[in-house]
Amino acid sequence: MTLRSAWSTPLLVAVLGTVVLALPARAAPRHLEADDFLRVHSVENPACSADGAWAAYTVTGADLEADEARTELWAVNWAGTEHLRLTAPAASISSPAFSPDGRYISYLAGQGADGKPQIMLIDRRGGEPQAITAVSGDIGDYQWSPDSARIVLALSPGDAPAAGDAHAAGAKVPKPIVIDRLHFKQDRKGYVTAADRAQLFLLDVATHALTPLTRDVRYDDGSPAWSPDGRQVAFVSSRDTDPDRSGAEELYVIDARADAAPRRVAALATPNRQQLLWTPDGRAIALSVGQEARLGAYAQDLLALVALADGKLTALTARYDRAASHPVLSAQPAGVMVLVEDDGSQVPALVDLASGSVTPVLKGKRMVTDQCAGAGHVFVVAATDTTPPEIQALEGGQLRRLSTHNDAFMADLALGAVEDIAFRGADGTEVHGLLTRPLGYEPGRRYPTLLWIHGGPNGQDGHGLDFTDYPLALERQFFAAHGYAVLAVNYHGSSGRGAAFASSIAGDWGHKEVVDLLAAADYAVREKIADPQRLGIGGWSYGGILTDYTIASDTRFKAAISGAGSANQLSMFGSDQYILQYNAELGAPWKAEKLWLQVSYPFFHADRIRTPTLFLGGEKDFNVPIAGGEQMYEALRTLGVPTQLVVYPGQFHLFERPSYIKDRMTRDLEWYDRYLKTAP
Repeated sequence: MTLRSAWSTPLLVAVLGTVVLALPARAAPRHLEADDFLRVHSVENPACSADGAWAAYTVTGADLEADEARTELWAVNWAGTEHLRLTAPAASISSPAFSPDGRYISYLAGQGADGKPQIMLIDRRGGEPQAITAVSGDIGDYQWSPDSARIVLALSPGDAPAAGDAHAAGAKVPKPIVIDRLHFKQDRKGYVTAADRAQLFLLDVATHALTPLTRDVRYDDGSPAWSPDGRQVAFVSSRDTDPDRSGAEELYVIDARADAAPRRVAALATPNRQQLLWTPDGRAIALSVGQEARLGAYAQDLLALVALADGKLTALTARYDRAASHPVLSAQPAGVMVLVEDDGSQVPALVDLASGSVTPVLKGKRMVTDQCAGAGHVFVVAATDTTPPEIQALEGGQLRRLSTHNDAFMADLALGAVEDIAFRGADGTEVHGLLTRPLGYEPGRRYPTLLWIHGGPNGQDGHGLDFTDYPLALERQFFAAHGYAVLAVNYHGSSGRGAAFASSIAGDWGHKEVVDLLAAADYAVREKIADPQRLGIGGWSYGGILTDYTIASDTRFKAAISGAGSANQLSMFGSDQYILQYNAELGAPWKAEKLWLQVSYPFFHADRIRTPTLFLGGEKDFNVPIAGGEQMYEALRTLGVPTQLVVYPGQFHLFERPSYIKDRMTRDLEWYDRYLKTAP
């Protein structure tokens, strides 16, 4: 049964309807403004039907009246002739999936007074979406069984409130948080305890009965995947004495029945993101592997194959020396499609499971951020420098656009030209980056110029107008629309240039990266693009951290913005979520005091800073806590350097409240204008 013949729900067809795709009339070009950050739609999370006829996906935009982000579930057919909005906008919708028989679409959505995400089901024969779980814990990954009768899911119980414990007014009193783990903080999640470790459960789709599959609450079990015959479930876990300390993962297989015992298959290096794929013959599992814990922050995941008979692990893409992610089974019997990063782009590539050969299947400078496949059809989320992410069909080495959620936003928008740049950085190594020229650029004229730095550091600035997570390309275009040339540098530590380049800053933060950033500024001045008296710098997360490092190393910058950054790294030990990295890469402070002081030099040498600096961050950020910005603000305030601190209430590392996103971009522009648009 295909989706086209199955949709009979009046809500879907009559009320939500099929969207007529018509491009608006071309208006006079306009510049990007702060309000535009509230008009964009993030297109993500594609999930394919088994027959490859349809893809479901999420679309997130801003509800201005509620001042909150809202997500909808959509579906599009392979031909691009039918587009269905499957749900009304909601605060949390994620993780769509088709049942293998094509009868249902499932997804996670908040339900009830507590808003806990539950597994929702849309029956394609008709009816309203229904919740088929009612759990008080947190649902992680889930997957349908091959016969569509069951779902395996990872579920952590969480800390339930004490029964009958309430204020006089009737509100429940939160229980004290008992910390008993090395890794006890996680952004958005908050404090992490033993109760946050997940186990696997089997959900009967017809009866909604939930049966435990794994029961040892000492360990985290996740990334479940059914065998092709539906008899077994593979999953990853760590049965180490202290999994938080080692950071290791292990692959297990368990019979899909109550009281079965898991069988350990292989040990793995922890990847950035795990996804298990059984080979069609059921004899092996394709998965991601990372690097040793010391280099965990710079891990470029490899695609590997594990034989279930003996646990032998073969790193298939090791010779390709590029990160591989988002694996899906290809139409070829012995192949897996992955996304590979390469020097400012990310494109699909076919990995041969027998030889390990990697063959990119799409050319051009673009960013493909996600993909799904079914019966030989591959749907991707793709963007370029001038087109935002949309659902597209990958066919014959070409892309065919299917969704148009941002067409109205883009119709009359003028964008700055983007070009690749290259120059010599640390150790004489060639460093690459992107230059976004200001609108109305005139050759030979010098412009106020910004270094706008990506986070990570394991990430890259690429050729894609992405709107999700860190919308760096949109931010660069925002500054270009207001008269700035903007440099995006893939400094040492960035991905896309191989494992050695990414791990070259291990234990040596703020050194090679700063040399590369200063070399980029020199390049822009040498090429007569930048006005040397109007240089600015800024970034978010590790981009904010590098801003602190750079202004403590060089006084040429006349304005700086450090978002969600830190400079006294010693104070981050035990305050943020990176304890595994700190212990493995730097060592405990009492054993490596000199090294900790070295990587904390912006704070301990704040008296070298002359640059007016704006510090910003989220009140609830556990990734890079706001204390990192507060400390540097107080240091510069003490020294009499112009500075300001802006704290956004209730926000995590990445902001969700639309008005705060607009406020942040408005403040950024005003700060730069104040110091870079006046006469030097």
